[in-house]
Parts: sequence; C-alpha cells; structure tokens
Amino acid sequence: MTGWRSSSSSRPWKSVTAVLVVASTAAGAALFSGCGALPGAAGGSREPVTVMTWAPADTRSTNMPGMPSMAKAYARWVNAHGGIDGHRLDVLTCNEQNTATGAAECARQAVKAHAIAVVGSYSQYGRAFMSPLEAAGIPYIGGYGVSDEEFSSALSYPVNGGQATLLAGSGKQLALWCDKVALVRPDTVSGDLLPQLLNEGLSSAHKRQAADIRTADDAGDYTQQAQDALVKAGADPELPGRIGKKAAADQARKGCVTAVLGDRTETFFDSFRRVESDDQKVQVASVLGSVGQPLVDRTGGKDGPFEGAYVTGWYPEAGDARWAPMQEVIREQAFRDDTIDAADAGVQTTWIAYTVLKRVIESLDQNDVAAHDLVRALNKGVSVDTGGLTPTLRWKFEDMLAAPDFPRIVNRDVTFQVVKDGRLVAAKKGFTDVSGTLEDASALG
Repeated sequence: MTGWRSSSSSRPWKSVTAVLVVASTAAGAALFSGCGALPGAAGGSREPVTVMTWAPADTRSTNMPGMPSMAKAYARWVNAHGGIDGHRLDVLTCNEQNTATGAAECARQAVKAHAIAVVGSYSQYGRAFMSPLEAAGIPYIGGYGVSDEEFSSALSYPVNGGQATLLAGSGKQLALWCDKVALVRPDTVSGDLLPQLLNEGLSSAHKRQAADIRTADDAGDYTQQAQDALVKAGADPELPGRIGKKAAADQARKGCVTAVLGDRTETFFDSFRRVESDDQKVQVASVLGSVGQPLVDRTGGKDGPFEGAYVTGWYPEAGDARWAPMQEVIREQAFRDDTIDAADAGVQTTWIAYTVLKRVIESLDQNDVAAHDLVRALNKGVSVDTGGLTPTLRWKFEDMLAAPDFPRIVNRDVTFQVVKDGRLVAAKKGFTDVSGTLEDASALG
C-alpha cells in the first residue's frame, strides 16, 4: 500500500541479511497485498473502494445527521459480509454545514480522497458541489433531491423525484379530497415553481388553482400567513355567525392548507394551531421532507397537529415490510445510534443510494473500480431493483423525462400517505406516476 516502503542494508553479513530481507519482504508482501481485501474476495486481490456521504449537521437550519450515520452503518454491514463483490467499502463523511462554501469543500475533499462516488447525500447547493465533481468525473448517486442540479447534471443519478414530484403528487392527492387549497411556500426563486406543480396536479380532477401564500422560509412566526391560509381555504372566521357552526365546520373541511417550508413547516403549523378554532377546522397537508414520522412523533403523535394530515412521499410508509432489510442493518450495526431513524426520508434515501452503488459495482466484476467505471455502467443502462421501494431504476437517455427543468427524474412515482393514530400509513395502495403532470407543468414554465 502507499506509504509503506522497505529498504535493504549495505552492512556486512551479506548472506544473512539477504535471507532476512527476502523473508521480511515476502511477509510484507503477504500482509500488504491484502490491505483492504476482505474474506471471500477472489484471491484477496480486489481493491477497496472509497465513497463519500455528506449532509448538514449541528446547524441552525436543516440537519440530516442520519444520512452519514446510515452510510457508515451500511459500510460496517457490507464489509462484515465480504464487501461489495469482494471490495472493502470505505465511507468518508463530511458536514456540509448548510452553506455553499461547506458543500464545495466537501466536494473538494471527495476529489482529494479519490472517491469513486458521492452517495446518499443532502445539500441544497448543487451549483457549489456539482462543478468540482463534474471536473473530476465523480458521479453523484442518490442525492436527497433538494437542488436543481441533481435533476439536470449528466453526472447526477437521482433515486427519487425531488420536490417536483412531491408537489405534483400532492396536487393529485389533495384533488381527491379538497375543494379549496391554500399553499404556504417560500418566497424564493425555487419556491416560485411550487404552485405551478401543485396546480397541475389539482387540475387532474378539474379543481381550481391553489391560493398562493408566499412567506420567508426562515421566519420565527407565521401568524399572518396562517390566518390568510384559513380564509383562502374556505374557513371564513365570520361564517359560523352567518350559517351556523355545524354548517360552517362542514364547509371548512372541504378546504385544505398545505405548507412546504422544510424545517420551518413545524413553525408554521405552530402558528396555524394558535389561530385555528373548532369552527374553522380545515384539512392540513404537506410533503415528505417538510412533514415526516419524526416530526409527527416530536409534536405529539395522535394528539398533535398533524393527526389526519395528508402527506405525499417518495417511498412506502416506514412500516412497510419492504424496509425490513434496512431495519435489520440498523439493528445489527447501529441500534445505539440515535441519529438514525428508519422512518426518516434522508436515512431511507441513503439506503436506496447505497443499494444502487452495490448493484453497479457488482455489475462491473472488476478488481479495481474507478469513478469512470461507475459512470460508464450507469450510462449504459445498468438496472437497479430496490426491492419495491422504488420502481426499477435506470438512467439511460430513453429513461429521461421530457421536461427541460428536471430531465433526470427517472423515478416519477409518489405515495399517498395520511397520519392515522400518530403514524404515517398508506392513504392509497401502491405508487402514483406523475410523469404527465411534471411534463405539463414544465411546458407551462
């Protein structure tokens, strides 16, 4: 291995020294030729592979510590079972810090470490991290789906459809139940696309467009936005006095308020709960990443504000049997790690991303694997069966989406879930394909 050198001596006793040098060299060769090799590797000759997983931790905004922790647990598990096709898996982690500078630095570290891929990671700063990766030819496999570059860069291989599929799917889900919808979303450039996607989903059932309520995504209080959402969802505070409380409550329940504010979604619904009254009850909703099982648990479960909420997700609900292999790995390798929550969408995404990595390396069947080998295999159309957690994944040209804003969304499926007795469960069996919705919304843009 690099960093190890042997040297011979020029001292007397040449014949004895020669024997010692030969013996020590042979022993060293036996020791170091297997450096990184694993039991069961063909001839012990397969080289280890290095990848990186990054995510923000210990920041004042979104934190995803479970993703690097899941990556480390996966590496321990796979290495305990012979590695990936005989290759030891070495996982480097990096705190992306929720900054463009942090994201770029993590990418530079991956390049410096000769990582063959960045796998199962979270960063909203795609422009900062994709450029260094592209320059080095390193693929980005299974990002969380929060940056535009994940769905446009030729070296990005997403496993979910990001926020675009969630909003399109949420429109379809809410169209089944709601007459009126109010959307609370960030007043940002990326936030401007959200109403368009939601409305395209609503139009599938000939529903009217959602009321668009813009707000800062880092506010500490959303009282005004909550009041606006109640009114625009049909919960007029003066209505009970005009038509009676029961009639007003029945009418209000036909309205839905959905908030897509990431970590600030909890803050919004705190404000919402304070301004909502028994006479103004409306259906609440959101998407995975803004609302998930950890948040439902933290806010009171079945007695909290999200009981009955509609949530659109990428994957089956956490209680689905298809997550059993991941849960077994967590039990075996990380049962004491409280940063890993099997119900967290970030942890789930990292698991699926490493499933992709494993399948691609196995398809190569090579002693040494480089970044360009992964890229070639992915572009040639290696298919990945994720055990039903997603459709079969493939990233050939013909698998791309006819939408210029996000062509690399190859997984256009979403799931409809609802919070029932404090648990996210399926509101509708199976997946819903939103390909047409995404393409129509992109055409309007």
